[in-house]
Amino acid sequence: MKQRALGLALGYAADQVFGDPQRWHPVSGFGTLARTAEDRLYADNRGAGVVFTSVLVGSAGAVGYVADRATRRRPVLSIAVTALATWVVLGGRSLGHEARTIDAQLREGDLAAARRQVTHLVGRDPSRLDERGIARATVESVAENTSDAVVAPLWWGALLGPAGLLGYRAANTLDARVGHRTPRLARFGWAAARFDDLLNLVPARVTAVLTAALGDDPRAAVTAWRRDAHKHPSPNAGPVEASFAGALGLRLGGTNVYQGVVEDRGTLGNGRAPEPADIGRTARLAARVGTGALATAVAIALTCRW
Repeated sequence: MKQRALGLALGYAADQVFGDPQRWHPVSGFGTLARTAEDRLYADNRGAGVVFTSVLVGSAGAVGYVADRATRRRPVLSIAVTALATWVVLGGRSLGHEARTIDAQLREGDLAAARRQVTHLVGRDPSRLDERGIARATVESVAENTSDAVVAPLWWGALLGPAGLLGYRAANTLDARVGHRTPRLARFGWAAARFDDLLNLVPARVTAVLTAALGDDPRAAVTAWRRDAHKHPSPNAGPVEASFAGALGLRLGGTNVYQGVVEDRGTLGNGRAPEPADIGRTARLAARVGTGALATAVAIALTCRW
């Protein structure tokens, strides 16, 4: 258990110092494998999606499990395996970098560059977004991805070690790839989307708790979470974005356009609309939540015995 805790801490530190690997990123390689598997397994029904999701997530989890078991009696190797798995699945530094880049572009008045940059974080159409629209998109994405790219991997890593880290990242990657309600993917991507929802059910609430505890206004964060989270179409993004809105004194949500489809995300929080200056505040809150998530994961790893 101490080996797991130390591996998680070292992997988190590696992400903060180095960010994502610049070459031969395992998640990118998994994405390539997923494309190949999709080409071979795709059918317009849920059964095919269940097979697709089960094979890929199961394989990723199995790789982590085998590596964990093979090194369990070798402390240095065990720590290294957990640290490496943690490093490659976390995205905290990259998330902060994207937010700071957009912040700088908006401060310089380069709206076109900010519109291009924000597509690295969100799937909505940026072509008609003004400065406030880009600020809102960035704040919402940083909030949601703090849960998906930092808190949730650490949670599953603490409980299941490398198997949890790699299995969770595989599921989250598949959801991003096929978990869309488009005519082609509505049935095939159903399993990936629902499994990702299940895996994030607890971590999203942990993120909301950490946001309330570490934000500037804990009471407002909890109030927004309890009052507004259900308005969001995602059962997990709702609590996270609502708690961030309350903690930051902002109003998030509203109408977004995804590939020509208008979607109402509800209104989260009762503060003012986000402005470019709020991007930096959001990134700093996300960093504190990430640190809190690491402390939580280390505590779990030190006490869990399965």
